[in-house]
Amino acid sequence: MKEFYYLDPSITFLNHGSFGACPKPVFETYQNWQLELEQQPVEFMTRKVYDHLEKSRFVLGDYVGCHGDDLIFETNPTTAVNTIIRSLDLGPGDEVLMTDMEYGSLVRTWEHYGNENGYSIVKRSTPTPLTTHEDYVEHFWESVTEDTKVIYLSEITSSTGLILPAMAICKKAKEAGIITFIDGAHVPAHIPLNITEMDPDIYVGACHKWLSAPKGSSFLYVKKSLQEKIKPLIISWGSVIDPAPTAFIYENQCQGTWDPSAFLTVPASIQFQQDHDWDAVRARCRKLNRETRNRIYDIIDTEPICPNTEEWLGQMASIIINIENGLDFKWRLMDEYKLEMPVFPWGDKILFRISFNAYNDEKDADRLIEVLGELF
Repeated sequence: MKEFYYLDPSITFLNHGSFGACPKPVFETYQNWQLELEQQPVEFMTRKVYDHLEKSRFVLGDYVGCHGDDLIFETNPTTAVNTIIRSLDLGPGDEVLMTDMEYGSLVRTWEHYGNENGYSIVKRSTPTPLTTHEDYVEHFWESVTEDTKVIYLSEITSSTGLILPAMAICKKAKEAGIITFIDGAHVPAHIPLNITEMDPDIYVGACHKWLSAPKGSSFLYVKKSLQEKIKPLIISWGSVIDPAPTAFIYENQCQGTWDPSAFLTVPASIQFQQDHDWDAVRARCRKLNRETRNRIYDIIDTEPICPNTEEWLGQMASIIINIENGLDFKWRLMDEYKLEMPVFPWGDKILFRISFNAYNDEKDADRLIEVLGELF
């Protein structure tokens, strides 16, 4: 399916997980929305846009398993997480529990507001090698205390590429009266998602990654009982111009002049994947991911983070490597070998992460193995 993407054919692109890649037909829809906006900006931005946004929200709601009025579009998960953190009523003595695998910029956000408001951020260490989801839930829950007010958890981690048992943790947290905030940036179109079944209090997801929508398209779901507590990052016109049914939507949806085209293209992204049998695409990519991971460990002698199973791995996998400077290694891969793959620290370790999507095939995996064989 390489023909559907604009990616540079001279580069072996094994980094869909960072920013995604938008298929040509979806990108053309995105440009058509922009063109329609520019043909009559006032009509579009003051009359038409709200109906368009509502339709797009409801299509996305059906896709992720929630009501369309219980989510809003955000430009990225970082903005959504900042909105929620600023809205939570946390103070001295309270604890926010997370893993040691959360996305770095958002850990920084939590720590900033924790320091400002006097609450603690508790990072549960990851016991490698991991065994089963059941064991992991038990391990994670050992850090829950009577002061734990929020559990913040990535359903798929960015650094280690692991699928975590978010639903099981949400269930235990609900029984304990703890707010659950799930970072699902890597989830939509990567693994099945039904927010209603999972029943988190808050869920944030990216559409530009595995759903392959244009950049600047993400969403924030908040359980109806908590929506009135969500404070907008920016105070703007709200219900004066936005006819949305709740303050959660109209206070957060339109915050000054912006280009909604990426949000309006999300239904086209969903349709593109439905038209191209994405269940089969995902299955092929998962298989290629696990096979490539096995081949990597024939070259690199480090301990795997987890078993090579679908319980833990989808279309990404991270490998511990014994090098001194991860950034230098990343740019060497790009500059000398035209291989795009992220390399980053995780605690006292350095990882590289592979990720496969529709445009990848066995030739890409072979090229990776060839390069690693030369370097290691």
